[in-house]
Amino acid sequence: MGKSHLISHIEETQANINIIIFPDWSLPEESLYLELERVIKAIATHPISNQIKLLIHSDGISHEKACLVMSSLLMNLFIQQNFDLTEGCEISLVSELDSIEWEFIASNLYAHIILKQENQEALALFETENLSRYEIEEFSDVQIGQLFFDLSNRLFHLGRWQEAIAQYQKLLAIQPGKPDTYWRLSECYRQLNLHEEALITLREGIKLHLQDGNLHFSLIMHLRRSGRTQEAISSAIAASNALPNDYTFKLLKHLIVPTIYHSQDEISFYRERFTQGLQDLIQETSLKTTEEKQSALAGLGRFTNFYLSYQAQNDIDLQRQYGDLVHEIMAANYPQWIAPLSMPSLKPDQKIRLGYVSHYLHSYSGTLWLTGWLRYCDRQSFEIYCYYTGNSPDPVTQQFQDYSDVFHHIPHNLTAVCEQIRADQLHILIYPEIGMDPQTMQMAALRLAPVQCVAWGHPVTTGLPTIDYFLSSELMELENAQEHYSEKLIRLPNIGVSYPKPYIPPVIKTRSDYELQDDAVIYLCCQAPFKYLPQYDFIFAEIARRVPQATFLFLRGGLLQKRLSRAFASVGLKSDDYCKFLTIPERLDYLMINLLSDVYLDTFCWSGGNTTLEAIACNLPIVTCPSEFMRGRHSYSFLKMLGVTDTIAQNEAEYIEMAVKLGLDPMWRDKIAQHMSQKHVHLFDDKACVAGLEAFYKHIILRL
Repeated sequence: MGKSHLISHIEETQANINIIIFPDWSLPEESLYLELERVIKAIATHPISNQIKLLIHSDGISHEKACLVMSSLLMNLFIQQNFDLTEGCEISLVSELDSIEWEFIASNLYAHIILKQENQEALALFETENLSRYEIEEFSDVQIGQLFFDLSNRLFHLGRWQEAIAQYQKLLAIQPGKPDTYWRLSECYRQLNLHEEALITLREGIKLHLQDGNLHFSLIMHLRRSGRTQEAISSAIAASNALPNDYTFKLLKHLIVPTIYHSQDEISFYRERFTQGLQDLIQETSLKTTEEKQSALAGLGRFTNFYLSYQAQNDIDLQRQYGDLVHEIMAANYPQWIAPLSMPSLKPDQKIRLGYVSHYLHSYSGTLWLTGWLRYCDRQSFEIYCYYTGNSPDPVTQQFQDYSDVFHHIPHNLTAVCEQIRADQLHILIYPEIGMDPQTMQMAALRLAPVQCVAWGHPVTTGLPTIDYFLSSELMELENAQEHYSEKLIRLPNIGVSYPKPYIPPVIKTRSDYELQDDAVIYLCCQAPFKYLPQYDFIFAEIARRVPQATFLFLRGGLLQKRLSRAFASVGLKSDDYCKFLTIPERLDYLMINLLSDVYLDTFCWSGGNTTLEAIACNLPIVTCPSEFMRGRHSYSFLKMLGVTDTIAQNEAEYIEMAVKLGLDPMWRDKIAQHMSQKHVHLFDDKACVAGLEAFYKHIILRL
């Protein structure tokens, strides 16, 4: 069968179980016949032989000669050994495949049967190592379910979600799945945004595997991400009942809060629930046995209280209570890393050893600014150690490595990275963020260096007794700001970080590429949905009422649609006429959207950080209104440092007025944009904050 006909036949007969072999056609005829005969017999006698298609790779021999060899072999099996293949498997020759054709066929291959002598050149060319491989003898005992399982998992790892779903469904149609099968199938659905199908799959898996914690955890997280908080809590309670000794579900049943809120009353309800839940969790936490200690440690490794701080309130008391609990659990598991450390001696010719540890030493908004601290570091006074605990290296990771004297990449290994930090005998250890990554929170609850600091990658107090200083910004903090922190607050000059000026490409796309109207006034709303609080939804509707051409472009705000619909309806408008929701996966498209928009609307109470800085680099006018806490004053501080303060509002009414004026007055809009473009030098790559930071480091060393 020719390759085009073969591919067409595979497409038409997806039920076939396709198996491939790579004979070495240069073997002596007798050896070649024996190899092929063994394979054909193994397949022909397999219990599911009528579902198998054997593909025989035939590069290295002409198609005519290969057909002659196979005809002779099959005739011999029929005449001399009474082997009738007419009711059994199909056999096809395949040759001269290009990479695209091989990719298609490989995605429909269930296994590669290994021969004693194979075409090594073909094996190397087509990279068959990802295929399930079986010796001829063991293939006879392979069950159909195993073949479906192997192909499903291979497609899963290749990210071929739809094809993997089809294979997992075949597997589940013939036998109950293992827990991992249901989890992987649910992930395939999730990747395709088929959220209901993902939830159904997880629930089916839990019915069969009630004791599988991973299925329970995935269901809870998926429900929470989808904004179905009460269902997530109910599922966490059910999981805790099924697995009463698993601390993960104690954490979740007590401390889940929504990713987004539907009303202000909901914020109050869930804050009270969290407050009581934290008290209950503390009372329920027992660390008497090794099993209890390890379970609590594992639970902390899967959870952070990240979403608590999106309620726009002072979290210091709750953070302290939670921080003390985390510290207690970590002390029970790692008592050797709890005691205070004396400052290592510093001889006149030695440098101060600074350590920076993060899960996010790659292109990530919470740590990108850190490259400036390292780039402009005084190398005569300081030695830089970086510890990368994540595993998504990219060009920014290389920058961190280039700016470090010592760079350790120790992914997902809490004990190993702690041992390394202690061995390096740092003077000061700095966490760019604490609160987003569970392992970072665990590490920060230990004493790994004499002085430990956190910066504002996640701009909320940690509450941890082991973190000594919070490195913030003089422009972002109010006079009474120490009241918001369990750490001693350090106000570094300006915005406190040295943010590299982003590269902004020329405008190479148009609004029509994103289905946006040329005459629309586009208000960019690019924050994560959990930053949008319900008490401010009316602002969008009020702007729309006064700017008929307004389009509010949300890049991650799908969960907000119901809320926005209510807000617009309250003033007699339809949100669908004004709100557009896009998913922008590529950075180039994200920057194009910034360049094509008219106004950037900052969020109240938790303003943009990285997003605002990139908008400034795109000269996009920004409307912001600073709030009480530092996390709500980022954009304000950037504009103050930039020297473009015309669009800083003092209240909601001013915010609306400024947004409306920018929408209706293109000349003012252009004036603001021009003013921004002339002031970039004041904001980006700031060295004054680095000098202030290093003065602080030296002061601490001298004081101790």
